[in-house]
Amino acid sequence: MRRYLLLAGCALPLACLVSPVLAQSTSSSTELERLVRAQAEEIANLRARLDTVEGKVAKPAPAPAKSAGSADIKAVWGEGAPTLTSEDGSWSFKPRGRVLVDVNNTSGSRYDARNLTTTGTRALRLGAEGEIGAHFFYQFEADFADNEIDVVAAYLGWRGKMGDLGYDARVGNLFNDRSVDGSTSSDATPFLERNVVATAIIPQRGFFGVGTMGRLFGKGWHVSVSATGNDVDGDHSQSDAFVLMARGHWNPVVTQTAALHLGLWAFEEDLPDSAHLAVTRNTAIGGRFNSNLRIGSGPLLDAAGSLGYGAELGGYAGPVWAMAEAGQREVRLSAQPDATYDAASLSAGWFVTGEKPPLSTRTGAFGKPKVKASVLDGGIGAWELTARYEHLDFGDAASRGDGWAATAGVNWYLNDFIRLMLNGILWETDNRVGSFVGKDDGQTVTARAQISF
Repeated sequence: MRRYLLLAGCALPLACLVSPVLAQSTSSSTELERLVRAQAEEIANLRARLDTVEGKVAKPAPAPAKSAGSADIKAVWGEGAPTLTSEDGSWSFKPRGRVLVDVNNTSGSRYDARNLTTTGTRALRLGAEGEIGAHFFYQFEADFADNEIDVVAAYLGWRGKMGDLGYDARVGNLFNDRSVDGSTSSDATPFLERNVVATAIIPQRGFFGVGTMGRLFGKGWHVSVSATGNDVDGDHSQSDAFVLMARGHWNPVVTQTAALHLGLWAFEEDLPDSAHLAVTRNTAIGGRFNSNLRIGSGPLLDAAGSLGYGAELGGYAGPVWAMAEAGQREVRLSAQPDATYDAASLSAGWFVTGEKPPLSTRTGAFGKPKVKASVLDGGIGAWELTARYEHLDFGDAASRGDGWAATAGVNWYLNDFIRLMLNGILWETDNRVGSFVGKDDGQTVTARAQISF
């Protein structure tokens, strides 16, 4: 268009010159022809100059052709975060994260120091997971709760099929596969805290350890075996503990609306000579964020290792689920008789809004429910009522405590990845040593807001 405007601008002087010439009757035709030729030559020169200028202007280069094997990236939004995948499906990448914020109030204790109102972050995690090719997968997460940086799940893995069976193997900092609650992620437990079977019948290193794990999956069952040392603690001044752990679960009944769950697990733990010190346990009974409200084992000195084992029985029918768990740990001590203590829990839940309980028949652990009517879409979300009784007894020795707790709760799932929780807990403790000796009881109300993806 600019080109034509320039040409039109050049033609106007020509018209202005030609018109007077034509108007003069005495002008000769030879003079008129000379003027026309001169103007035509000038227009031709301007056109040539314009072509030269336009040739110097950079024009957009054509999009390069895709090389062989190149792929577009597809993004699919789900459960709070996008999953990026290649067009040919050869790789995927997904950010992971969770924010769990709690408030805790305890009252009724005969010790004023136990009657506290506290707040805390149960988890502040950020990480990623992904797949490369048909078999390779990975995950990494770091937790920033309590103003500390703690590496949690961090591993590489390989998965595949053997006939009708699936398997995976992973190496890195691995989460325990031990009991139902102990194998459930902190953002998926039906209660604000795991039961005492998961928190007390546990290796000295805790829920994570660096090592390797293999899992085999069938229709309605799985078996796992792991060999791990300490978690990623950065302390290389002494040998790690060594933990050999195994778990299996079986669903003898599985239908679209019901499942029966059976499970067994065990671990053998060897502690290094330099760690033959105290393995005292102080287990939370009325919420995580009251450090004074614990059941203590008393001093378990000069421990060489331990053996732990437990059983699981439960399942679901329609929107109702129930689970019973029990476990025992035998701690080998040199300076005193071996310590044996046990824990048990009975829990149940009911999705009032009709959702299917998220007890996985593949892994034997709880996941997140699929909300039928998300609040973000104008629905009422998913509502779950829960109840639990749990008991912990550290044994008959004069220094070892025991106690129990009864919990009633309500969970409101606004959608598949946002949840509000409220637990009311009646508890009783009987510690034989420490700052809070003797029988004590009270009540705790604790609440949580969480988002996880």
